[in-house]
Amino acid sequence: MATSQFQNSLMALQDNLLNFAYMLTSNRDDAYDLLQDTTLKALDNEDKYTANTNLKGWVFTIMRNIFINNYRRTTRAATIIDTTDNLYHLNLSQESGLDSPEGSFGAREITEAINAFSDEYRIPFSMHVAGYKYNEIAEKMNLPLGTVKSRIFLARKRLQAQFADYR
Repeated sequence: MATSQFQNSLMALQDNLLNFAYMLTSNRDDAYDLLQDTTLKALDNEDKYTANTNLKGWVFTIMRNIFINNYRRTTRAATIIDTTDNLYHLNLSQESGLDSPEGSFGAREITEAINAFSDEYRIPFSMHVAGYKYNEIAEKMNLPLGTVKSRIFLARKRLQAQFADYR
């Protein structure tokens, strides 16, 4: 495909690409940025395009890959490294409320409620909150996977009922 023909075909797809970019980003400015990045990447890699193949599919794939890469980069950049001794703040959102006395009191109440559970519910629930996967908990506790899931579910329901007035 000649360069001018490639460029004309690419420019003819701009409206479709903008709609797709807007669908991915849900933001007009981000959609225009994504469209620009996609167009530049397609023009830079024109030599990799095989003539008489689906140009639209090729360019849409470029856009999707750029979007995914940008999303992953943003997610990695937003990762917070917890330097506390027991990694207490690792999975807390920024608006967790722990900075206020009321938030600390709530966290202490929840911890006490969890510690009041019998071992058969407290241990799998605590492990799940700590980040263990269901199958890892089942292996460590030598229990069937369904039993572990059931106990975690029941512990969660018990906490929700106990702290229903906090909602």
